Amino acid sequence: MGFEIPSAVLDPKRLSAVRATGLLDTDPEPSFDDLALLAARVTGTRRAFVTLVDDRRVFWKSAIGMGELSMTERESPVWESPCHILIATNEPLLAGDVAADPRLGRLAAVRRLEIGAWAGYPIHGPDGEVLGGLCVVDEAPRTWTDIDAQTLATLARAVSGEIMLRDALARSERHVAELQAAGRVSEELARTLQESLLPPMMPEVPGLEAAATYIPAAGGVNVTGDFYDLFLASGSRWCAILGDVCGHGVEAAQITALARYTMRADAPRHVSPSKVLEQLNSALLAQRVKDGRFLTAVCAIFRPDGNGFTGMLSTAGHPSALLRRADGAVEELRTRGVVLGVLEETGLENARFDLRPGDTLLLYSDGVTEAHPPGEQELFGDERLISLLSACGDLDADGTVRRIGDAALEYSRGHMTDDMAILALRVPLP
Repeated sequence: MGFEIPSAVLDPKRLSAVRATGLLDTDPEPSFDDLALLAARVTGTRRAFVTLVDDRRVFWKSAIGMGELSMTERESPVWESPCHILIATNEPLLAGDVAADPRLGRLAAVRRLEIGAWAGYPIHGPDGEVLGGLCVVDEAPRTWTDIDAQTLATLARAVSGEIMLRDALARSERHVAELQAAGRVSEELARTLQESLLPPMMPEVPGLEAAATYIPAAGGVNVTGDFYDLFLASGSRWCAILGDVCGHGVEAAQITALARYTMRADAPRHVSPSKVLEQLNSALLAQRVKDGRFLTAVCAIFRPDGNGFTGMLSTAGHPSALLRRADGAVEELRTRGVVLGVLEETGLENARFDLRPGDTLLLYSDGVTEAHPPGEQELFGDERLISLLSACGDLDADGTVRRIGDAALEYSRGHMTDDMAILALRVPLP
């Protein structure tokens, strides 16, 4: 065949990881098609692929823009595809003019698929092995923008996250009998998996304190759908999100992952948080979850303005955000908008806000306000939360999050019936 397959492609550990995914020679699935479709939509291409690469072939788990394909039509020899370069280098590969690129111009797949421009990012297994790639294809040469690259990197991580999530759940299921015998071990495993869906730490935002926490329900052993995130959207704009998926288990975790990565991909392209939530609604509707799960969320996009921050916020069926002013006054920030993943028309709106020195913006899930003692009906409630936040003037963002979480736990006597996610943003006093 006149081609020497790179040694990295043939690495036994990598090949074992590819087989362990259980994805080779399987039908398309919404979880992967949604991410590939989002990659095509955001980059403006007609074709996008999620690929897995073994020692002899590239298998298209997802092939957007290729029509109906038989199982044999969804693979090609590894030496014909640019994907072998992703495996060998474990680095992104973006070629604006494939014909002029010495690495790609002579590959058979380039001619057969009429590829003018190609961009791909590696996807990884649980232990970091390169399993394949997420790639998009244009017929004509083009320039890949920084936003294209950022989007593909985010969505490749989402594909990797989906694969890692499945691996973690499969491992937990194989050990369920042992975990039940061990008592709380299953709860700890579920908690670990839930935390894998959250950012490992809050990023440093110049001029802003940021803190967040996730507190699981008492005695729960299921993975839930509470999540939060904070990230640089583009330039000087930041995006904060917090959401709650209806239900528990594998499906809720998959929707949580889809929500986080969809919003990370779309936020760089929009200044309006309601638009970001509308795009998420479209992605959820495209998945058409059979059991009718839905999602509530709040999204804030903001930027520094010289004396703090200014921005917009949108809520989709979610509890009001709370804005504590430096003097202790608390404002509720809530906009019209229904839950996501149910209706095409969401009615979402934006509300403007500003954060000045001493001000705190609080996002939270309804597990906080709906906390209650065992056997009693009175909830922690909105008024108690507002009063508590008003009294947090001496605390930074981390202290505020801790005090609210501790208060809800104390009120429920440690018997939380729902999970809590809390995120606070505070502009420190000079």
